[in-house]
Amino acid sequence: MAQRIVIENAAIATVDARDTEHASGHVVVADDVIESVGAGPAPEGLTDVVRRIDATGHLVTPGLVNTHHHFYQWITRGLATDHNLFDWLVALYPTWARIDEQMTYAAARGSLAMMARGGVTTAMDHHYVFPKGSGDLSGSIIRAARETGVRFTLARGSMDRSEKDGGLPPDFAVETLDGALAATEATVRAHHDASFGAMTQVAVAPCSPFSVSTELLKQGAELARRLGVRLHTHGSETVEEEKFCHELFGMGPTDYFESTGWLGEDVWMAHCVHMNDSDIDAFARTRTGVAHCPSSNARLAAGIARVPDMLAAGVPVGLGVDGTASNESGELHTELRNALLVNRLGPHREAALTARQALRLGTYGGAQVLGRAAEIGSLEPGKLADLVLWKLDTLAHASIADPVAALVLGAAAPVTLSLVGGRAVVEDGRLLHVDEDAIARSTRDEARRLARIAAGH
Repeated sequence: MAQRIVIENAAIATVDARDTEHASGHVVVADDVIESVGAGPAPEGLTDVVRRIDATGHLVTPGLVNTHHHFYQWITRGLATDHNLFDWLVALYPTWARIDEQMTYAAARGSLAMMARGGVTTAMDHHYVFPKGSGDLSGSIIRAARETGVRFTLARGSMDRSEKDGGLPPDFAVETLDGALAATEATVRAHHDASFGAMTQVAVAPCSPFSVSTELLKQGAELARRLGVRLHTHGSETVEEEKFCHELFGMGPTDYFESTGWLGEDVWMAHCVHMNDSDIDAFARTRTGVAHCPSSNARLAAGIARVPDMLAAGVPVGLGVDGTASNESGELHTELRNALLVNRLGPHREAALTARQALRLGTYGGAQVLGRAAEIGSLEPGKLADLVLWKLDTLAHASIADPVAALVLGAAAPVTLSLVGGRAVVEDGRLLHVDEDAIARSTRDEARRLARIAAGH
C-alpha cells in the first residue's frame, strides 16, 4: 500500500497549464508522486497516512528547478568582482585549472546545500574544467547530489580551444577533442538514468563557442543524439562573444549554433542575452530552451536578456543560479526576484513579467528546458512529489495578501518542508541529510587550499 503525506490548509500555486491556485487547499502525496491537489480539505478515508501537515500560513509550490550552475566556483567566490565576462574568465581560469576531486566534491556540497535549503528540488551542474590527473570529478559531483537528496542533471562539459588556438582557457586547462568526447560518453553510460523519476541524468555540454572547437560542437551534438541525452552550452552571453563569433566564423552565435547542429528541442543554452528578433525566432521555431541567469548577467555587466520577447515567441525559458563566482548568493529565490525586477528595467517596463510568470520560470519553465516537464515543475496528480512549503506568516511576509507576490517580491521565505519524490530534504529550514556546518568548514578549507596552490604557480 502507498504511504501518504497529507498537506492541508495551505495556499497552493500549482503552476499547471491554467495557473490554478487555491487560497486554502490540500495536496496528497502517495509514495513518490502527487495523488491529488485541490481546494479545501483532503479527501476523507485516506489510508496509510504517515504524516498529516496543517500548513496554515504557508504557500505550497512545485520545487524550484535550477537550469544552469557551475558548482566548483563555490570555492572561488568574491574574486574579480569588477570585471566583465572575458576579463573575469581570464582572471579566474588559471585558478580553476588547479581544482581536484576533493575540492570539486566540497564545492558541489556547498552549492547543493545552499540551493536545497532555499527550495531547489532539481539542480544541475555544468562542469567543464577537467585538469589532468584531478580524479573522478563527475563522480564526486553526482555523489554530492545523491547525499543532499535532490534530483540532478550533470551537464558534462568540455573545452578544447585554449589560448594557443585563440580561446580563453590556459593550454593546460583543456582536453583533446577525442579525449573530451570519450570521457563524456563514458559519463553518460555510467550515470544517466532515462527512467521516470530518475534522480541522476547527464547532458552533453561543450562549454562555449570561444572555448571549444567547431568539431567538438558538431561531434558533441552527434554524440548526444546517438545516446539520447540533452545538449547544453553557453550562448550569446556578451557583446564580446558576438564579436568573437563574427570574427572567427563570419556569423553570429545563433547562426553558428544552427550550423553545428545546436538548435533543437533537446538543447538548452545559458544566458542568451544578446539575441535579435531572428535569433529569438530560430529558438522558438526549433524549441531550443534558455537558462536565464539575471544575477550573473548583472554581476558581469552582460546585459538584460529579452525574456518577455522569448516567452511571447514560445521559447522555453527556465532560471539559473550560474556559478557562484558570478552570483555569490548561490540560491534560486534571488533569481525569481531578479528576473522580475531586471526585466522591468528593459523596454517592456512594468509589463515585462508578473510575479506568477517569474514563479513559472523557476518551476515549470526549468522542467521544460531540462526535458522533464512530464515529471516535475507543476503540482498535478501523477507528477513526482517535488514540492516546497514556504512559510509566509512571519514578519517578512505576513502583511502581503498575495502569497505568490510575497514569495517572489519579498525576502527569501523560510522553507518549512521540501520534498523530493515524497522524501523530506529540508525541514524547518534545516537540511536533513547533510551537515551544513561541516560543509561550510570544508568549503572554507578547500577554498584556502586552492588559493595557496594557485598562488604557488
